[in-house]
Amino acid sequence: MQWLGKRESSNVDDRRGLGGPIAAGGGIIGVIIYLVSTFMNGGEIDPSQIPAINTQQQTELTAEEKSADDERAKFVKVVLAETEDVWNKLFTDMGSQYQEPRLVLFRGAVSSACGNAGSSAGPFYCPGDGQLYIDLSFYEDLQKKLHAPGDFAMAYVVAHEVGHHIQNLMGTAGKINKLRSQANETEGNRLSVMMELQADFYAGVWAHYEDKYKNALDAGDIEEAMNAANQIGDDRLQEQSTGRVVPDAFTHGTSAQRMYWFKKGYETGDVKQGNTFETANL
Repeated sequence: MQWLGKRESSNVDDRRGLGGPIAAGGGIIGVIIYLVSTFMNGGEIDPSQIPAINTQQQTELTAEEKSADDERAKFVKVVLAETEDVWNKLFTDMGSQYQEPRLVLFRGAVSSACGNAGSSAGPFYCPGDGQLYIDLSFYEDLQKKLHAPGDFAMAYVVAHEVGHHIQNLMGTAGKINKLRSQANETEGNRLSVMMELQADFYAGVWAHYEDKYKNALDAGDIEEAMNAANQIGDDRLQEQSTGRVVPDAFTHGTSAQRMYWFKKGYETGDVKQGNTFETANL
């Protein structure tokens, strides 16, 4: 993705040097398992389920690590700015006004309107305060642990979380949360999958116009996003972690579903074609 020298979003609260709520205990294995099972939770985080954070993980970064972290921060800020440009125009075209979300960068742990969260929760969006939360160490985890390298894989992550913000603005999140509160676990998981797939679709819509308006995509960028969507499908993660697949426990969708909806958003650029809730009576 061509991003160097571009505008960085000003809607950023950088808390990386401020620390956060820290709980002793927990191990890196538990953190990784939780990470892959709840990746991109999209505001559905239950803080009580987040594993405790080992205080040993809260060490200061070396100069080299800090430089890399700062570079990732610049990239994420540029991606957020690019989503602002696209969604501002799309909302204007729809006769509405886009309310830009705020991005919180943190290291280790953070407090949000959805509760306390650790970096092990992965990037998430909290509808309670309309903010995106990202620990930039996830950028490296995405490449090394989830086998999804490339800067556009991370851009897809940011755009996905912004997709949840779109759902919040359009009232979709409120409707689904109400339905989930009345549903059993299996049905609640099914509704969660629909939410995640629509956020993937919105990420694809952003990529469509990022290419059309800005001509900012490099060869291979869409493949990087598609690979990321493939790597974090529920079926793939379950197979890798437990050796079996339990469809009723899916909360984000299969690899095939995630790739399909991202690709559909990218190819059509039509917000109206992102109805993943056709059977939910919305």
